[in-house]
Amino acid sequence: MESEQLFHRGYYRNSYNSITSASSDEELLDGAGVIMDFQTSEDDNLLDGDTAVGTHYTMTNGGSINSSTHLLDLLDEPIPGVGTYDDFHTIDWVREKCKDRERHRRINSKKKESAWEMTKSLYDAWSGWLVVTLTGLASGALAGLIDIAADWMTDLKEGICLSALWYNHEQCCWGSNETTFEERDKCPQWKTWAELIIGQAEGPGSYIMNYIMYIFWALSFAFLAVSLVKVFAPYACGSGIPEIKTILSGFIIRGYLGKWTLMIKTITLVLAVASGLSLGKEGPLVHVACCCGNIFSYLFPKYSTNEAKKREVLSAASAAGVSVAFGAPIGGVLFSLEEVSYYFPLKTLWRSFFAALVAAFVLRSINPFGNSRLVLFYVEYHTPWYLFELFPFILLGVFGGLWGAFFIRANIAWCRRRKSTKFGKYPVLEVIIVAAITAVIAFPNPYTRLNTSELIKELFTDCGPLESSSLCDYRNDMNASKIVDDIPDRPAGIGVYSAIWQLCLALIFKIIMTVFTFGIKVPSGLFIPSMLAYYHHDWFIFKEWCEVGADCITPGLYAMVGAAACLGGVTRMTVSLVVIVFELTGGLEYIVPLMAAVMTSKWVGDAFGREGIYEAHIRLNGYPFLDAKEEFTHTTLAADVMRPRRNDPPLAVLTQDNMTVDDIENMINETSYNGFPVIMSKESQRLVGFALRRDLTIAIESARKKQEGIVGSSRVCFAQHTPSLPAESPRPLKLRSILDMSPFTVTDHTPMEIVVDIFRKLGLRQCLVTHNGRLLGIITKKDILRHMAQTANQDPASIMFN
Repeated sequence: MESEQLFHRGYYRNSYNSITSASSDEELLDGAGVIMDFQTSEDDNLLDGDTAVGTHYTMTNGGSINSSTHLLDLLDEPIPGVGTYDDFHTIDWVREKCKDRERHRRINSKKKESAWEMTKSLYDAWSGWLVVTLTGLASGALAGLIDIAADWMTDLKEGICLSALWYNHEQCCWGSNETTFEERDKCPQWKTWAELIIGQAEGPGSYIMNYIMYIFWALSFAFLAVSLVKVFAPYACGSGIPEIKTILSGFIIRGYLGKWTLMIKTITLVLAVASGLSLGKEGPLVHVACCCGNIFSYLFPKYSTNEAKKREVLSAASAAGVSVAFGAPIGGVLFSLEEVSYYFPLKTLWRSFFAALVAAFVLRSINPFGNSRLVLFYVEYHTPWYLFELFPFILLGVFGGLWGAFFIRANIAWCRRRKSTKFGKYPVLEVIIVAAITAVIAFPNPYTRLNTSELIKELFTDCGPLESSSLCDYRNDMNASKIVDDIPDRPAGIGVYSAIWQLCLALIFKIIMTVFTFGIKVPSGLFIPSMLAYYHHDWFIFKEWCEVGADCITPGLYAMVGAAACLGGVTRMTVSLVVIVFELTGGLEYIVPLMAAVMTSKWVGDAFGREGIYEAHIRLNGYPFLDAKEEFTHTTLAADVMRPRRNDPPLAVLTQDNMTVDDIENMINETSYNGFPVIMSKESQRLVGFALRRDLTIAIESARKKQEGIVGSSRVCFAQHTPSLPAESPRPLKLRSILDMSPFTVTDHTPMEIVVDIFRKLGLRQCLVTHNGRLLGIITKKDILRHMAQTANQDPASIMFN
């Protein structure tokens, strides 16, 4: 491209100035984002008009044109639709950021004119904080509603509270005076289905009736959930995190964060958790929070008309989602930074922190579990850990890494089979079958009958005088001189051995069922497998370290570390995961064991493949996502990847002033490309700019409706000055305003490592390849993904989104 010529036109220089003058949160892009329903920005370019030398003019779509033309009068209003994007396309990050800078300048220049303009300026400045506040409020309220409803519906499978139908089992027996310490969950107000239907509380008949009702309710909830998803909101299925990562990288999936998805996801998440399926609600809560952020962003013009700015709100919303899912506000911010966000400037960090704070405060005010905590399984440990315990902690990390690698491979293999066979065409039947198998196997085992949160609470909680769990069934020595509960080395009772067997069976069951459950057409997060630890002070490893009569290890701590290791092995999270678990336990003392286990699980998992479960599902679905964690080490050049290749047809291009409206419309109809390079002439091949397909279509349609004399034979001009035409020629159409006159270009000898880095850092849609200023070809994000698949010996056609 002739950069010198562009500089004198006044465009190139001011575009550069607009970039270098960005404020702290508006620096050159590092990442990504998404938009659902696009509205036309008031910054959209006018259809016609010249740009005088030195005129302030920003990149593609923002800026004012302060010159006049003798050929065409400027339109008084922007072209509706120019600057927006089609579904399943990637946004232009650079254009969006330039639009936002121009909007910011315009507001600042007017704020001293009147009190009303000053008020508008303050409203614009505070709109970011307002939108994250509303997002946090809605996320916390919905999370509390989901927790309360899921607990009630889970207990509904076993019985009902006659005194107050809206009470779950625990709440029903709170006010009863007839409960005992050993049987605190039994009270006259709570009736099992067997008592209500056949009038028996004990015996084989009662067990069979409760078994049947358990299966009936589980199937009913699962069927209702999948039916609602299929009919009203197909995007409400799954965890949502792979799609949110892709959306935050700039991909558009319209409706994925819409109001229908929010409503159906909230309802069906309750039903899916209550059905007893082997899934959690943590991942879907992030999706719910992002839906809230997307909906509220439409209330503020700063975000509703700019896709890049809206993605900053979605980053803050994902932090709020993790905050209410785990009761970990700081962990939520780190999760957004480490796992889902591409573009995370400093202001987004502060707003994410504030959104997580507001969401946690609202959930704490609702107090859904009645324990004054944000989650059901909050625990506190006070026993110190010993140095020798690092070895079993690392072993837990090894197990977590192996489990993660197995789960990812097995789950992806099953999901790929579902996509490629007839079984995938019957999602309702699949959910019913999985729910039926889960219910039939889960009911006999008390640990699989519990929902995810209750099971984790059971395993995390340390044994104490108030615990009635069979895991705490230790024999009492009636002749001991000390208080019973102060003697930690009591022998295990029969309940402990029975519980260990049941937990081993539960672990095998959960491992198998989670593989088949994650990815079905209901909202499904990842179940967190937990470990159980049992020890005796006479065992060899403890003899040198443990004093007789003193507590040596904390079994609940091993459950917690095991859960973190397994989740780390599956998702490959590190820092955010450690902080989340630390916030769950409230103790800094166990940071080192957690770090050791989580890092070990990541290393072991990475030995089998560097992708976490979310990245694997992104690749399975073929979303155009360039993972910043993935390294590109091949020594190829831009000329090896660009199109057209040697045997391909020539590149479809537009010339700046010798094509007609019919020529451009024919090219649009005959090709499926999303944009066309504009060159000076076929002979010179000198690059002028780049025009998007959508903008061309909308601009031509708008010109036909609003301007007289625009016909198929009208000359289309992208140049600054219209060439002289015969007097009888139809009126020319000037489309310079929709032209990006500084598209990103690289030479044909640029290493692909640099090209990939440019695409990641700037969020590009495409990059033009030149040689001595002459246009050679084009590289798109999909070309890069295909090339990376080829270098990894994968079929490029199998990884692309269709």
